This record gives sequence, structure tokens and C-alpha cells, in this order.
Amino acid sequence: MKTTRDLKISSIHSKISYKTLLFGIILSIFLVPQIAFADVFIPTNEYTGYYDYQGIFTVVGNVKNQNDFALIPTITISVIDDATKITKELVHVPIPAMTDIPFKIKFPDIRGENPELLDAELSYTKTEKDRIPIQIIYDKTLITHDDGHVTGKIENVGNHTVYNPKVYAIVHGYEKFILDVAHNIEPIEKIEPGQILDFTIYPDPSVSEPVRFYSCFAPVDTTVIPVTVKKNDGDFDFRYDSGAWYSAAKFDESGTTMTIKGYNSYPLDTYANFEFAPISGNEKFSITIDDEPIEFIQSIDEMGFWHVAFTVGPQSQGILKISGFDEGLPPELPTIPAWIKQNADWWATEQISDSEFLEGIDFLLKKQIVSVPTREIVSESQWRIPAWVQTPASWWYEEKISDEQFLNIIENLVERKIIII
Repeated sequence: MKTTRDLKISSIHSKISYKTLLFGIILSIFLVPQIAFADVFIPTNEYTGYYDYQGIFTVVGNVKNQNDFALIPTITISVIDDATKITKELVHVPIPAMTDIPFKIKFPDIRGENPELLDAELSYTKTEKDRIPIQIIYDKTLITHDDGHVTGKIENVGNHTVYNPKVYAIVHGYEKFILDVAHNIEPIEKIEPGQILDFTIYPDPSVSEPVRFYSCFAPVDTTVIPVTVKKNDGDFDFRYDSGAWYSAAKFDESGTTMTIKGYNSYPLDTYANFEFAPISGNEKFSITIDDEPIEFIQSIDEMGFWHVAFTVGPQSQGILKISGFDEGLPPELPTIPAWIKQNADWWATEQISDSEFLEGIDFLLKKQIVSVPTREIVSESQWRIPAWVQTPASWWYEEKISDEQFLNIIENLVERKIIII
């Protein structure tokens, strides 16, 4: 197997003319068979499987949404391994209208020499999701390097900050149309309006065929992976965001320690951020990898969820063990964070300003707790809310109206531009 140093790669700008690229696009539209619906599909030439650097069978592909609405696809992938059919289901990130976003899923339990990847099955649910205002800058700064990685720049062309964006791309070869789906492995905390930031993407080191070019760059702001694991005779749901991959989560009998296998195929450090619903709210976690303690940060977010974050070493794998969970299962958390409800009371009694209260409403919009089909985003200095909205805000704090009723009021007022934010 060739190493990344052995790869001989040329830039897309020097190897592919615009006519060649256009011809390839026409072929992919008219001649390539497609999987699933005509309006939501995975092109067969953008769907493949391979063994990664850690020996884990990996399936990559690209979901294209040609509808005029956003959706959340569910991808069912099956692999025949030594006459045994192994199936996994992936709930993909929301895909805005007329957009495509690649995916990657791993099968650690596949061991055969020649696993057979079957056609994927697709279903979806409609959702509301606008394109994030991040663009790849297609100029001389977008470079495919000799060792197979690509560097470039992204720009926030919108008027609001985007938090935790990630850039996905399809990696193409000469003999194989698709080699891998990869993304930046160094986290981007946020990108402000008008800001330009660098990004770097590496293919999996197992890719032995020279990289030809990268395509289908897809900036996303929702990259967390949901996981459900059995805990104390119930289902415990959690999420993680990482440049590494985690699988086979399991709790011990007490329900206080979780183990999960981790893999980082890439030649650089990456990150992991796990999100857990609190049980008592007093949890104090500890983390080991292969029974060796590691440094991590424990924090709590605005919604009241715990986060544990740490660095993952390059080309590493091991058993992650997180201890410190309370026994039992989490209680149902309120849809709206308590601090926003408290702000409603303070604003209704004129203890805080309009802008301080609207920061909470803006949070609900960004988290899609409040959903508005058409929303004109303006600068903070242009935020506006009528004083009479203090009355329903006060009713909500006093529990004279429900969370759902209050959210409906806010959605209606934002959509009608009575509240501007």
C-alpha cells in the first residue's frame, strides 16, 4: 500500500479544463444511474466502500437533494460480509433545498477480504433548513497538494455568525471516480460575517490511488452524530461531534461508566466533543483512553446539556471510557432553557433591555426551537420588539400559557415582522 508520501497528485486547476469538468457534470446528470428517488438520490459513481487506515470498512457517498424544500435523509446501508448481511442506518444532517452533502459511515464488525456493498436505501422527512452563508473561495488559494490533502479558504457571506462549521468534500482519483469523503479535522469555533478563514482537508491515509481533485465542497453547521445506548434498563441518547469516529458504545451494569471505541485515521490531531443530558446536574466526569487518564474540559451549554471535550491523537485508536454518570436515565428537559424564561420575567418587569431579551429569542431561532420559514436577518442594532409583547412574556413566566403557546406567539410575530431580529 502506498503512503501519503508516495502519492503523486496534481491540482485540479492544472489537470482539468473547464470543458472536461462540464462534460463530467453532463455525464453524471444524464448517464449515471441513481439510487433512491429522482428528487433525493445518491449517484452510484459517488458511492463506494473501502478499508480505512485502521482496517475499518468504511462507506462513503453523496446525497443530492433536488427538491425545493429542506429534508433529513435516512440512509440504510447493507454490506454482505462472508455471506452475512450487515445493515446500518444513518440519519444524515439536514440538507437544504437544491444542495448535496456527503456522508461517511463505518462498519467495525466487517472482516472479510471482499465485502459486497449493496445499493443504499433512502427515505426522508421534510424539515426547515436554509443554506448556511459560507462559500468556498474558488481561486488560486484552493490547492490540492502533492501528498493528497487540500487547503483553501471559506468566507461568511451572510450577516450572522455561524458556529462550529465543518467543510465536507468528495475526494476523486484517476481510476476511481470517488476515493473518499473527507472534512476539515481542525475545529472551526465560529466564523463572523465577512470573515475569511483557512481550512485543510486530508483523505484517509489508506487511500493508495493518487488523488486527482476534490469536489462537492459542502459547508455544514450540523455535524453531531446521535447515538442511543442501553442504560439501566432504558435508552440513553447522546451526541458527539468529532474528526474521529466512535462506535460500540456500552454502559456497565451500574450505568455510571460508558465505554466506546474510537478511531482517528488522520495524520493530525483532531477533536471530540460529547454531549450528554444531565441526570442530577451534578455529574463530575473522568475520562481514560485504554485506561490511561487524559486531559479534557467539562462544561454545560445554554440548553443545560453536559459537554466533555478533548484532543484525539493522530492515527490512533483505543477504548474511550467516560465515568461519572449518575445512575438512572435523564429526566425530560424543557424545550426552552430556563434562562430564557427568567429573562422573560425580567424583561416584562423592565429589569433588562429589549436587546437582552431578544438575545434569548435569537438563540431559539438559531437552535431551530422557533421555526420561521421566511426570516430576514438584520444586525443587532436593528432588533425591535413592541412593548406590548411583555404581557404574553409575563403570562409565560407565570405559567398562564404553555411553552408551546409562547413559541407559537413568537413564531407568528417574527414571521409577520412585528418582532425583528
